[in-house]
Amino acid sequence: MSQMPDRQEQIRLVHAQFIRQVVETCQNPERRRELESLLQGAEQQGWVALVGAVRRISRGERGPMVFAGLDEEDQVIAVAILLGLQDPRTLPDPAKAQDPSLAAPGLAHMIHAAAHGNAQALILIGNMADQMLKAGGDLGRLSGVIRPLIDGERNPGRLCRGMDARGEQLVHDILAELGRLEGGGREPEKAPEPPDQGDASGQG
Repeated sequence: MSQMPDRQEQIRLVHAQFIRQVVETCQNPERRRELESLLQGAEQQGWVALVGAVRRISRGERGPMVFAGLDEEDQVIAVAILLGLQDPRTLPDPAKAQDPSLAAPGLAHMIHAAAHGNAQALILIGNMADQMLKAGGDLGRLSGVIRPLIDGERNPGRLCRGMDARGEQLVHDILAELGRLEGGGREPEKAPEPPDQGDASGQG
């Protein structure tokens, strides 16, 4: 069985593009202006503490003060940047953020956390939904059911409306994982089957 990515890996995947861009521009003095533009954009989105850490890293700082004032998500991103500067082979692959085999279990865990008041999970899953929407296809349609899932919707018939078979499978995988998280292995409710028109035996 495939190993479900943990929360830290999900954070790395969601922010893979940002992590890689920081590493690439930090290592190239000629791309300093590009790095600054990237950081200004992140700062405008509220990542003030993380941007401060990245600026310290870009100046060559490597001590514990790099992580001062960072929350868990920021720390994961900062560590990924530091590791990437040391060994580019450790950098997360942005393509895997759209890998359905990762999306289902990872989303289920974040949906569960967000539904129980975890503000960081809510922000993270919002970012992931934006990336899924940009990716289009099955994941783009899946991004539209994240809010209903957080709000408690568990009916596959309503959630899968307009999806093809692959999209429906993703929703069922998420519902199955949510069932395990919420009810100790409870299976998601089935969509009602249409009556069999060929069996009209009635009473009998």
